Amino acid sequence: MSIRAAFTYPWKPRTWYSGNRYTPWLGSPYTSADLDVIRSQISQLEYGKFQAAISSWWGQGDLTDANLKLQLAAAKGTSMMYCIYYEPTIDHAASDLDYLFNNYANDANYLKVNGKPVVFIYNTSVKNCTDVATWERYNNGRFYLNFQVFSGYTNCSVKGESYHQYGAFYSTQNPGQDHQKNYCFSVCPGFWKYNEGQPRLARDPVRFAANVAAMVASNEPWQVVISLDEQGEGTGVEPAMEWQSASGMGVYLDILAAH
Repeated sequence: MSIRAAFTYPWKPRTWYSGNRYTPWLGSPYTSADLDVIRSQISQLEYGKFQAAISSWWGQGDLTDANLKLQLAAAKGTSMMYCIYYEPTIDHAASDLDYLFNNYANDANYLKVNGKPVVFIYNTSVKNCTDVATWERYNNGRFYLNFQVFSGYTNCSVKGESYHQYGAFYSTQNPGQDHQKNYCFSVCPGFWKYNEGQPRLARDPVRFAANVAAMVASNEPWQVVISLDEQGEGTGVEPAMEWQSASGMGVYLDILAAH
């Protein structure tokens, strides 16, 4: 079974930039703490055939932590699951895992695989095999850990449950997609950071449709989209003024719904 998930960023309007490359129909800016916004995003995810959202998380008591609670509350009564994208450094990992387990592990809408709550881990806190071993020691079998890849990750003697790449916009051979065999297939509609003069990955619905078709055909256990709503890097698939469609959900969610 494959899980389709989207990275999402519940930190708005804290990180809203005047140079953002698109205008979400939810508003510019909107706030991630608005329950109507969260419910609308859940509807977007359901339309795009997602089972889960990977929510950026910056630590205990952070805005993203407070908004994760709101996301889980809004998901009640729906099939949508949430898990976190851990972005602090590894220095806080031991206490943060304890906190996450005590506060979220039993929530019915927190994503679990094989009975374990899922944590995706960004490369600020996993850079080598030693870091993987440290995480697994802190984890003590409680969580399903999905690490961002690094050079040599397949050779680690201690391995995580899974791996992903947050960088489908860097590929030159297959722009817009990244394939970590037996682990994860990632796709991205485009990347144009608010403070950069040129896009790293230009938006192209035809190319994105081919990326999504390849993702589905891969049958990888994790099939992830970068992202639902990262306006600062211009990677969102959320409905926007720049790619409206008859469905009201926008061209990119239409593509995901069709595959």
